[in-house]
Amino acid sequence: MAQWLHMSQLIPCLPDDTVNNLYPPPAFPIEVRHFLADWIESQRWDDFVLEKVEMESQARALLEQTISMLQTMAQQNSNVVDRMKLMAISRNMQQPLQFGVMVRDILRKERYQQYPNRESSFLNLQDVDHLVLKVLQLQEVRKQKHQLQEDLNWERQNFEGPTQPNGLDPSSSEIQKRKNQIQDMEFNVKKSFELLKECVDCLDQCQTRLISRLKTWRWEQHKATIGHPFDDNLNPLQTWCEQLVGVNGKLRQELMLIGEPVPELQERLGKLLQVLIQSSLVVEKQPPQVIKTQSKFSTTVRYLLGEKVAPGKPVMLKAQIINEIQARNLAVVPADNVGELINNSAILEHNTATKSTCATFRNMSIKKIKRADRKGSESVTEEKFALLFSAEITITGCDTPYRIQMISLPVVVIVHGSQDNNALATIIWDCAFSEPDRMPFVVPERVPWRMMYSTLNSKFTSEVQTQHGLDHYNQHFLAQKIFDKPDFAEDYSNMMVSWAQFNKEVLPGRPFTFWQWFEGVMELTKKHLKTYWSEGLIFGFIGKQHLHLILKDRPNGTFLLRFSDSEIGGITIAYVSASENGGQKIQNIQPFSKRDLEIRSLGDRIRDISHITHLYPEFPKDEVFKKFYSEPQAPSIGGYIPVSLRTRVELRGTYVFVSFSSPGNNIDMELESILQTLEP
Repeated sequence: MAQWLHMSQLIPCLPDDTVNNLYPPPAFPIEVRHFLADWIESQRWDDFVLEKVEMESQARALLEQTISMLQTMAQQNSNVVDRMKLMAISRNMQQPLQFGVMVRDILRKERYQQYPNRESSFLNLQDVDHLVLKVLQLQEVRKQKHQLQEDLNWERQNFEGPTQPNGLDPSSSEIQKRKNQIQDMEFNVKKSFELLKECVDCLDQCQTRLISRLKTWRWEQHKATIGHPFDDNLNPLQTWCEQLVGVNGKLRQELMLIGEPVPELQERLGKLLQVLIQSSLVVEKQPPQVIKTQSKFSTTVRYLLGEKVAPGKPVMLKAQIINEIQARNLAVVPADNVGELINNSAILEHNTATKSTCATFRNMSIKKIKRADRKGSESVTEEKFALLFSAEITITGCDTPYRIQMISLPVVVIVHGSQDNNALATIIWDCAFSEPDRMPFVVPERVPWRMMYSTLNSKFTSEVQTQHGLDHYNQHFLAQKIFDKPDFAEDYSNMMVSWAQFNKEVLPGRPFTFWQWFEGVMELTKKHLKTYWSEGLIFGFIGKQHLHLILKDRPNGTFLLRFSDSEIGGITIAYVSASENGGQKIQNIQPFSKRDLEIRSLGDRIRDISHITHLYPEFPKDEVFKKFYSEPQAPSIGGYIPVSLRTRVELRGTYVFVSFSSPGNNIDMELESILQTLEP
C-alpha cells in the first residue's frame, strides 16, 4: 500500500485531467483504487499483455475478486447514483486481460507521476553517465601517461647510463627499486589503450540502446493513431543524442593523442558517428495520414543534434512523396517522382527557448499523384505512400557532410472527400497490425479477433475522448456482426478476421461495410453522446438475442439505449411494453441520427416519451437524465405564443411512429416520415 500512500499525497497537486487519466471513470475510478489499494498492490500485474492469451485464467481470477469486492461496496451504499456508478464499473470490468492491462498501466502511471524522470534518468545514469565517467578516467590516464613518460625518460637517463649517480652500486637495492618503478610505468602506459577500447565498446552499447529507444518512440507514435498512449516528449532523447556525439568526439581526440594509429577503433568511431548523425532526424509532427490533393497540410521534422550543426551552413530540408516500392529501397535516392509536392522545402531553425531544431512545412500540398497499377479488387484508398525528408548536413568537428533522411508514417492520398472513410480504414489497419521493423508497408491480411476488438475499443475511446470502453456485450455483438454469425455463442477471440471483412465486403443485407458502420457510431457518439456514453447510460452495441434476454423479465417502461444495427450513425431506444394479448413485447423506436439530435437532444427526447420510465435495470429516468433536460423556455416577448418541439411516439399496427408536436398550438410538425419495424 506504500505506493498508494505516496500517490494520495501527490494527487491534490495534480490537475483534474491528470487524475482522470490515472483513474478512468467509470472503468476504474479513484474510489476503487483507494478502497482496494492494499489488495491491488499485493497482486502481480506487470506480466499482463493483451497478446498473451495464456494469461487469461490468471487475469480472470483477479477480475472476479475485484468484482466481488466492488459488489460488497455497492451493497453498503444506499445512494442510487453511487449504486448505478458501481454497477457501471462492474459491467465495464468484463474482459479479464483488458482489466489486467488497465490496472498494470494505472500502477505504471502512478510510478511515473512519483518519479517522472525515472526512465530517462535510469538510462542516462546506467548508460551515458557510466560512459562519461569512463571517458574522464581515460583522459586522466592519458594525463598520467604523459607525466609518467616524462618520469620514465628521466629515470632511464639516470639509471640506465654507463655510470650510476651518487656512486650507487648497480646491484644495490635502491637501483633495483628504481628499475621496478620503470617497469610499472611501462605497464601503466599500456592501460590507456585498453581503456580506450573499453570506452568504444561502451559507446557502441549505449548508442545501440538509444537507437532502439528512438525506434520505440516512432513505434509508439505510430500506435497513437489508434488511441494508444504516447509521450511525444523528445527532449530526453535529444539530450542522450547530444551526450553521445560529445563522447564520440572526445574518444576520437583521445585516439589521435594515443601516439600511434589504431585503424580498427578509428573505423568503429567513424561508423558510430555516422549512424548517430543519420538516426537523429525525427518526424515530430506527422502529416495527416489521409491527404486530399489540392489541400494544405503541415508537418514538422526535428533534428536531435541541432546544436551540433556547423554554424554558417544553413540546412535545407526537402520533402518528396514516395510509393511503397521506393520506401523499401531508401539506400538509393528516389529518382522517379510519383507525386508533385507544393512548398516542399524548409530550413532547419534552432529555437533557443525550447532548445529544439526543427523544419516546419506549413503549407504543403499534393498537386498530383501517380498511382501504381492495381491488382484485382484493390482500390485507390488501399494504396499507401509516404513523405521522404532529406538534407545534407555538416556537424561541428566533422569535415565531411552527411546525407540524413527519414520517412513519415504511411499516408493515403485521396482526391475526393467521399474516399476519406475508406482511406482511414486502410490507415487504421496499418497502424494496428503492422509489425516493428517491417518491410514498408507490409501488413497481415488476417488477424485474430481479440486484436481487432482491442483496436476498435482503443480507437473508440480515444476518438470519443472517454475512459468508458466497450464491454463484453459490445464485443460479442461486434464479433457476431463482422463474422455474420448471429447465433454463434462461443468465444470469438482466436477467430481470424480479414481486411475484406473489415472494410471491403458489405455487411449482409446492408449497403455499407463493417468499418463504415462502426465509424458512423463513433462520430455520432463523439459529437452528440459523449457524456451519456461516459457515464454508462448507453448500452451500446448489443444484439437482438441479448436485448430480449435482459429485458424479457423487466417491468413495462424499462428501456435501454443501443446503437442502430441497420443504419450508419444511429441510436435507438429499446423498451418493454404491453402486448395485445396481455403479455410483454420489446419495442424499438426509430433510430435517432446526427441530424435528429441536432434538432432535439437525446435527453429531451427521452423526457418526451412517456412510454419509457426506467433505465435498465431499474433507474427512474428523471433521476438519471434530469441534468440533460433543457430548461423551460422563458415567456415570449411581444405577445407571441411560444412554440417548442416535443417527441411523440405512436404505435400503428406493427410500427413505431415518431413525430414532433408543438404543444403551443397542438399542431403536429412532422419533420420527417419515419416508419420503422419493431426490430430496426
